[in-house]
Amino acid sequence: MFRPLELALGLRYTRAKRRNHFISFISSISMGGIALAVMLLITVLSVMNGFESELRDRILGMAAHVEIQSNDGALQGWQDLRKQVDKKTPQVVASAPYVSGQGMVRSGRSISGTLIRGVVPEREQDVSDVASHMVAGSFDSLKGGTYNIVLGVDLANQLGVGVGDNVDLLIPEANVTPAGIVPRFRRFHVSGIFSVGMYEYDSGMVLISMKDAETLYHMGDGVSGLRLRLKDMFKAPQVSHQLSQILPYRYRVTDWTQQNANFFHAIATEKTMMFIILSLIIAVAAFNIVSMLVMVVTDKQGDIAILRTLGMKPRSVMAIFMVQGMLIGVIGTVIGVILGVLLSIYMVDIVPFVEKVLHTNLLSADVYYISQLKGELHEADVIRISCLSLVLSFLSTLYPAWRAARVQPAEALRYE
Repeated sequence: MFRPLELALGLRYTRAKRRNHFISFISSISMGGIALAVMLLITVLSVMNGFESELRDRILGMAAHVEIQSNDGALQGWQDLRKQVDKKTPQVVASAPYVSGQGMVRSGRSISGTLIRGVVPEREQDVSDVASHMVAGSFDSLKGGTYNIVLGVDLANQLGVGVGDNVDLLIPEANVTPAGIVPRFRRFHVSGIFSVGMYEYDSGMVLISMKDAETLYHMGDGVSGLRLRLKDMFKAPQVSHQLSQILPYRYRVTDWTQQNANFFHAIATEKTMMFIILSLIIAVAAFNIVSMLVMVVTDKQGDIAILRTLGMKPRSVMAIFMVQGMLIGVIGTVIGVILGVLLSIYMVDIVPFVEKVLHTNLLSADVYYISQLKGELHEADVIRISCLSLVLSFLSTLYPAWRAARVQPAEALRYE
């Protein structure tokens, strides 16, 4: 009852049945286009957020938040270093030594390159999640002197081995024997198989006892480094910098953001580019409002002239058509946000259904880093997309509304 005149007329024009059905069709297309574009942008960004989060969790399930290594190649006295780190950095909740190297695993005629990591099982469980992803055997079987080995599930399938079988582990170092120079290798007993859900690790990593790795690499009591787990993984850069300042120069400190910097930077760049590209779809849908309002202004010239004759100011005429255009943008944005949020929430159930209907695997494990798709909705993304849609809708109303305000009553009523 007490609405401003401009708002009341704008809403009345929007609800009224137009004589020109083509204008109504363009209005529906504009509204549907905005809704579809907003839905797609929210869904794509939530999928990319989910991909980044899942990938980060799986990488950090095997990698450490912070690693300390020696510039000399072998880290001696890791026990004292561990006590020093725990004392000076409250963020550290667990630490574990490790021996790392490259090698090859052979079973019969099957052979595959792999990353070898020697670990202490009771300490490794505190800094990685591999123990909770065992699909066969036991992670605690990695005892020094037993020469047991734990393989990734894809690597085990490639070699055709299971728990209880034997494999040969070869490393790129040679032994000098009376028969000549021969590669260094050792036969290991498969005591476990893990599956972390990331093909890079499941097909290219083996775990052995740290004592066995020290013997294999002739490292004595030295280790490759010390792995740390923090209370908050996002504080890894600060902790890494702090340790670099505290520890002597012979130590090299890195964190997971440095080790995977290029990878996560590529994901962030891809997200930005996808946002820009899909924003253009919103722009195209919003600019349909321009053509619709231009036709409405042409159709309503007589009404505009009468309102101007009755004393309505040009800015009030502009407000009428801006309300009409913005209403289309608001409704389209609201519908798009609702559909995008629902699609993002139920993405985990929708993807398997689509794969079942199409009889195909959308995310093959040997091609993509992860084989499952999920959506992770961020409130900031929804707000940013909604604001972008509304701003573009508002800008689309300016030119038609300005043309309506410039209608001359005498010219418009001459042929009425």
